[in-house]
Amino acid sequence: QVQLVESGGGLVQPGGSLRLSCAVSGSIFSILLMGWYRQAPGNQRELVAHSTSGATTRYADSVKGRFTISRDNAKNMVYLQMNSLKPEDTAVYYCNAYSSTLMNYWGQGTQVTVSS
Repeated sequence: QVQLVESGGGLVQPGGSLRLSCAVSGSIFSILLMGWYRQAPGNQRELVAHSTSGATTRYADSVKGRFTISRDNAKNMVYLQMNSLKPEDTAVYYCNAYSSTLMNYWGQGTQVTVSS
């Protein structure tokens, strides 16, 4: 089992920045992939960014150059630095872990609202 707890969401003006954090606990050794997803009202959940255990990263085209995913393995943390935020980035953001047992784990989500 893997437990994920997100924090860091909130209200920010367009052009602003936020950093989301995800605390990871449990069977950390089994995790192959860590990522961030988001879901806006009326939309499907979509991948924002993910990072393999080898630190290879992948980003959605809509966030490339603005968002950065990073991992602190010593602290069992995953971060999403979001810069140049746009109103269309407004969504609930979820931390995700994919394990070697082919299980997907999700956090409870954190709301990000970009509005003036």
